[in-house]
Amino acid sequence: MHIDRAADQRALRVALCLIVGFMAAEVVAGVLASSLALLSDAAHMLTDAVAVGMSLVAAQLAARPATGAMTYGLGRAEILSAQANGVTLLVLALLIVYEAIRRLISPPSVTGEVLLVVALLGIAVNLVAARALAGASRTSLNVEGSYRHVLSDLYGFIATAAAGVVVLTTGFGRADAIASLLIAALMLGAAYRLLIASGRVFMEAAPTGLDPQAIGRTLAGSPGVVEVHDLHVWEVTSGFPALSAHVTVAAGDDCHERRRALQLLLRERFGLEHTTLQVDHEAAEQEPLQIERLDSRP
Repeated sequence: MHIDRAADQRALRVALCLIVGFMAAEVVAGVLASSLALLSDAAHMLTDAVAVGMSLVAAQLAARPATGAMTYGLGRAEILSAQANGVTLLVLALLIVYEAIRRLISPPSVTGEVLLVVALLGIAVNLVAARALAGASRTSLNVEGSYRHVLSDLYGFIATAAAGVVVLTTGFGRADAIASLLIAALMLGAAYRLLIASGRVFMEAAPTGLDPQAIGRTLAGSPGVVEVHDLHVWEVTSGFPALSAHVTVAAGDDCHERRRALQLLLRERFGLEHTTLQVDHEAAEQEPLQIERLDSRP
């Protein structure tokens, strides 16, 4: 499972430039229009910028070769980035919920025209950013985290545009706060997915889509295999699943040939490239030990 980190970095740079430029314009528009939806979108854009920036740094670190004590390299920097993005989304979403409830109780005056224009521009910018990230390595949790940030922001802008239309046509100012609640819900969903996925990697759970029980049964059912135990399947970082197991083969079998056959099986059927198999022969049945009794009598 190959991840093109150079392509990922190019896509992340494009997305970062688009997000930062538009975020600055949105903050100004949100203040002028007294729009919580725009300001919450801007806050989400800030998390997008931070997410993409961290993803870019993490991708650069992950591309470095393994050295010294870091025998697996710095690949898990990408997982740290994804987890930090999830925490940031969670905190900001809760702050937006608090402010939205306050504005539902006492709604300020909202300028619908500014709300609608900025939201439509935001949809266009996020479509371009999302397309750039969609073409990168989506198997990378690091890139996927940034993509989810941008995608949820795109949906948020759609909700904000709808709020702008409602404010313009009906004068219902609370539509702005309702739209911000929808944006917060999207942020909470993205935060949950990122935290669960990154937590699974840190807890060394089996990668999604790989069933350790099915792998164990496949290995145990292979020709010449007597027993499989101490089977472990985990994910070092995105796109880097690993397996280790202790395999017992029949006495007299060529254990090296069995190991090569099992590694080929794991690669072809389960996509596992990094495998460590300890292969031993089944203990030969031993003849009972005869102990001759010595009579000390003369």
